[in-house]
Amino acid sequence: MVERRVTIVEVGPRDGLQNEPGFVPTALKLDLINRLAHAGLRRIEATAFVSPKWVPQMADHAEVMAGVTRQSAIAYSALVPNEKGAAAAITAGADALAVFTAASETFSRRNTNCSISEGITRFRPVMALAEKAGLPVRGYISCALDCPYEGTIAPEAVADVAARLFDLGCAEIAVSDTIGTGTPERTTRAFEATARHVPMAALAGHFHDTKNGALANVEAALALGVRVFDGAVGGLGGCPYAEGAPGNLATEKLVAWLEKAGWETNLNGAEIAKTAMWIRHRLKV
Repeated sequence: MVERRVTIVEVGPRDGLQNEPGFVPTALKLDLINRLAHAGLRRIEATAFVSPKWVPQMADHAEVMAGVTRQSAIAYSALVPNEKGAAAAITAGADALAVFTAASETFSRRNTNCSISEGITRFRPVMALAEKAGLPVRGYISCALDCPYEGTIAPEAVADVAARLFDLGCAEIAVSDTIGTGTPERTTRAFEATARHVPMAALAGHFHDTKNGALANVEAALALGVRVFDGAVGGLGGCPYAEGAPGNLATEKLVAWLEKAGWETNLNGAEIAKTAMWIRHRLKV
């Protein structure tokens, strides 16, 4: 019997807000996170412990992580670039960590100022800290389908990076269509290649909706057995390198589509939609 339960990872408070032009007050971020928790989301990426010089919106990461209303059933995670960020996130009370690399060498160098191999080497002390603290680590692979610099990405490149992250100790690998131009066919090839090295149960889909094709990619991944997908409430965020990109796949859109198709999310779709309208109004987007 096919497992009909799908887990949604809410990335709006981090991936959705990090590109906002004006600083979003800490109190508003916390209000958003608490509303999402009230709607039933149990995995929320709350912030990123990155340099304020590069990502000003995440400058209040410690305040956000310390200020969330804790519930034992909810994991509040933080994106971290290196050992320093991981240590700060753990001190602030993160329940899980996430690291990020890419399947494109050019994107890796443009986005993190290092090669893919150098980036993965930086993750080793992160994994050591996480293991000591008993925290799971997720690994993001940006540009898993297309790159704004290199074009179409070979499935084998995605599989290679995924295997290295999994061998490093990442409990979950998020295959990410960063600029939102992937197709179901290439989504299928990327996940099939990756699943030869990483168990399907350890894979997740992170799709941007630049050309309104994210749900078709979700459907393709579902058919292969992927059961974890990312969403950003209100479709906030997007890749700064994809001109005109409307943002991440909206959580409310994803939930409505899944439930209409007979998948179980255990989420309050009406509350998520209400939260989406509220935050977009507050941000004037």
